[in-house]
Amino acid sequence: MTRLALDPSALLDEFYISFWVPTVVLTVALVIKLPTIIRLWRDPLLRAVGGLLVLACAVFVFCTPSTIARMNRLTGVPNFAAPWCYSLITAMSGSCLLLIITWRNGLSDRSVATRHALRRVASVYCGVIVALWALFLLADAPVERIRDLDTYYANTPFMREEILLYLAAHGVACLITFRLIWNWGHTAGLDAWLRWGLKLLGAGYALNLVFDGAKLTAVVARWCGRDLDWLSTNLAPPVASLSAILVAAGFILPHAGQYLHDRCRIRLACRELRPLYRLMRAVSGEGVPFVLRATPELRLTRRETFIRDVLLPLARHIDTGLGRRSYDAALALGHPPDRARALAAAVGILDAVESRAAHAPEPAAGPDPTSLLQEIAAISRALRRREDVAEVRARATTSVTEISHQPRVA
Repeated sequence: MTRLALDPSALLDEFYISFWVPTVVLTVALVIKLPTIIRLWRDPLLRAVGGLLVLACAVFVFCTPSTIARMNRLTGVPNFAAPWCYSLITAMSGSCLLLIITWRNGLSDRSVATRHALRRVASVYCGVIVALWALFLLADAPVERIRDLDTYYANTPFMREEILLYLAAHGVACLITFRLIWNWGHTAGLDAWLRWGLKLLGAGYALNLVFDGAKLTAVVARWCGRDLDWLSTNLAPPVASLSAILVAAGFILPHAGQYLHDRCRIRLACRELRPLYRLMRAVSGEGVPFVLRATPELRLTRRETFIRDVLLPLARHIDTGLGRRSYDAALALGHPPDRARALAAAVGILDAVESRAAHAPEPAAGPDPTSLLQEIAAISRALRRREDVAEVRARATTSVTEISHQPRVA
């Protein structure tokens, strides 16, 4: 039996992710955060997030093969894009550490140790960028390499050191960042959206370590006279793209997730209040006002205010005796206490609407409107099932009829 030799580079080509995909995702994350960053520019955490996202977008824009070729052609220097891209990657790595130190310690921590750590990280990574350009000026790299520069010049003096320097700076930053995120993600009391965002960030930085490992393995293989270039040219790029997507999603999720959660909660609350709102509209005789533009929060506040404004004078017509009988009837029908209380209130409100329309006299003692106004959401949910309300009301009315027709004992 013959064995088919599989080419790893050919297999990885099937999973190629264009660098423009993570660029778009990172840009979306930046656009979402940009209004807050501009509004709260003095916040160092937001500045760090904005700087990281800008640098990450720049990395994927300038590291695409077409941009690399265009930059080399415009400058007239073969492989000029190499130190430029390495510098962007190094700056992004340092920005990751600055962000995590600021984010993890909190804005209230302005200790000398924290400020010293931030200055030390900035100084080290600025020094690495200067060293990258110095090594490039000392190196002899006349042949332009668009995709495989790391492995092609793995044995070239000064270029070899430059490649190792940027991989080491990137790897150390990703390792420290991953460790800090891992420890932070396992602390108690975190918001659920923040915890999931940290998980995505951790996965993204773990893939960054895979990227560094693939690049370094390919370079070391060249030193040993072996050819594992596919690790650098075919495996590392899609890993970097997937990593950037996860990191961007990790930044987006805590904010976008909470935003969508609040919007869904508000829309659900408006939807729950719709049956009671329509009933109060019928009672008041007012039409639905035309509002050109209103936020969901404002619409919910207006709906709650209108219901309470109409329900407050209507409460004088509610029969408390009917309410008690309706509550007992709902319990007898198998409804839980909370549901039975809401059904009894719904029965009382419908009876009060009919009594008010018929100009019936008000009961001697009306209910306390405070609890009624606080339970409008539960009452509205009960009105959504009118058949349950009708069944409870019929049973409560029947019990009164039976009591009134019982013969008196002499």
